[in-house]
Amino acid sequence: MKKMWKPLAATLMVAAVLSCNNAQEAAKDEAAKPVDSAKATVKVDSPAAPAFKPFYVIEIVHTVKDYAKWRPAFNSDSMMRKAAGLTDLVVGRNDANPNALMVVLQVSDTAKAKAFSGDPRLKEVMAKAGVISKPDVHMFQVIRFDAGSNEKHWITVTHKVKDFDAWLKVFDGEGSAARKEQGLIDVALARGVEDPNMVHIVFDVKEMAKAKAAIMSEEKKKLMASAGVEGKPMITFYTTGD
Repeated sequence: MKKMWKPLAATLMVAAVLSCNNAQEAAKDEAAKPVDSAKATVKVDSPAAPAFKPFYVIEIVHTVKDYAKWRPAFNSDSMMRKAAGLTDLVVGRNDANPNALMVVLQVSDTAKAKAFSGDPRLKEVMAKAGVISKPDVHMFQVIRFDAGSNEKHWITVTHKVKDFDAWLKVFDGEGSAARKEQGLIDVALARGVEDPNMVHIVFDVKEMAKAKAAIMSEEKKKLMASAGVEGKPMITFYTTGD
């Protein structure tokens, strides 16, 4: 048995060495093969979308003698607005009177913005630009905003509610998809800074006739009443100024 074990053991050792060498060669050959990019899959985590941060805006509503003359004067004062931490968002012209304007400015510093709006210099600039009505100025905190919607026509709805949270449940219950079917595209939802129960909504519009019919309908009035809207809502139709 001993004489037979030695040759057998030697044979097994040689076989083991050859098997190991073959495995190593096979591994090298496999590593040298080109990677099929169509088959290779690499999992890459998509970066999370940045969380929306509420921001403040000032809305100035006034009437001018002539929009064509007012606009250059407004544009030339842009550096003073920037110095006050204000960024131009949009100028809207009232559909009923194109010389009745809404100017919307984003606010980076509320104290500076309030100082700017109350500065006597601003009154002088407005007077020279042809503003003929007392400016109606409001500050809102925007809590929802769709920056991707940029239709030329839009609607603002401003009203006071009994309780904002209760109103919001009804508003969300109706849903943006249902409003879109009515021709109303949700753009911004804001609350008054001085009165958080003062609600300000902006809708973009593709078909104005359809949107007007929906926003002025009896069904919409009933929905507003059920949500706790107090008084008559202020609904205004605008076209973005050039």
